Amino acid sequence: MFFSGIADEASPELARQIAAHKELGWSHIELRMIAGTNLTDVSDGEFDRIAAALEDAALQVSCFSSQLANWARPIDTDFSIDIEEMKRATKRMKRLGTPFIRCMSYPNSRSPLADAAWRKEAVRRLRELAAMAADAGVCLVHENCDGWGGQSPQHTLDLLGDVDSPHFKLVFDTGNPVPHGQDAWKYYETVRDHVVYVHVKDYEVGDDGKAFAVQPGEGRGAVREIATDLLERGYDGGFSIEPHITSVIHLQQEASDPELAFRTYVEYGRNLERLIGSLT
Repeated sequence: MFFSGIADEASPELARQIAAHKELGWSHIELRMIAGTNLTDVSDGEFDRIAAALEDAALQVSCFSSQLANWARPIDTDFSIDIEEMKRATKRMKRLGTPFIRCMSYPNSRSPLADAAWRKEAVRRLRELAAMAADAGVCLVHENCDGWGGQSPQHTLDLLGDVDSPHFKLVFDTGNPVPHGQDAWKYYETVRDHVVYVHVKDYEVGDDGKAFAVQPGEGRGAVREIATDLLERGYDGGFSIEPHITSVIHLQQEASDPELAFRTYVEYGRNLERLIGSLT
C-alpha cells in the first residue's frame, strides 16, 4: 500500500508539486496539470524536462489523470481527440513506468442521446481505448464520476461487463458519490472487486443541500470504512489524495494564496496517513 496525490492541487508548478510530495515523504505522485496543461498535452520537450525532474526526485508516477472521456468531453465529442491523447499518453507512461491512466465515460451531449444509444457509444469508445491500453501493457481505470458508467453502481458494473477487458478496471473516488446524491459505501461495496486504485476526497452536505469538501474521514465519503475494507481484503495499491478544499482544478478554481494551497495539500496528506495508520 502506498500514498500518492493529484499534485496540481498543491501547486500548478511541477517544482512545488514535487516539493509537497517530498515534504510528505511519499515515493509516488499522480500527475494531471503542469502549469495549466495536462501531462498528456505538454510538448515532447516539456515532457522530457518533467521526466528528468521526477527522476531526480526519485518519484514514481502512480497514475496519469488524463482527460479521456471526462466531464469536458461529452459523448458527441470527436473521438479522435481521445485516440490521439491515448497514443501520446501510453508512450509517456512507458517511459515513466506508470501503470494506470484515468478516464471517465462521456457525459451525455447537450442534445441528449437516448440511454441505450449513449451506452452503446460510450462502450464502443472505451473498448477501443482499452484495446490501446492492452497493446501498451497499461490499465485504463474508470473513475466513478461524470459519464454513462458513473450514474450508479450498477451502471459501473454494466460498463465493466460491456467493455470486458482485463485492461479496464476501476479507480474508486470516495468523495464523488456525495455531490451526486449517491451513498459512498454502498457504491464502493457493489464495485469493490474491480477496484485497483483509489482517489481520496471527502464531502459533507450543508444545510442548503450543497456538498463541500472536508478532510478525509470527516464527511460522508465513508473514507474510513472503505479503507478498512480494502486493507482487510489485502489491497496493496495506492490511496491518492485530491483534496478539493482550496483548489478544484477541473473547475478552474485555484487558491488565491499559493502557500495556503500547498499547506492544505500537505495537511490533507498527513491526515490521510493518520487515518490509515489508525486502521493497521
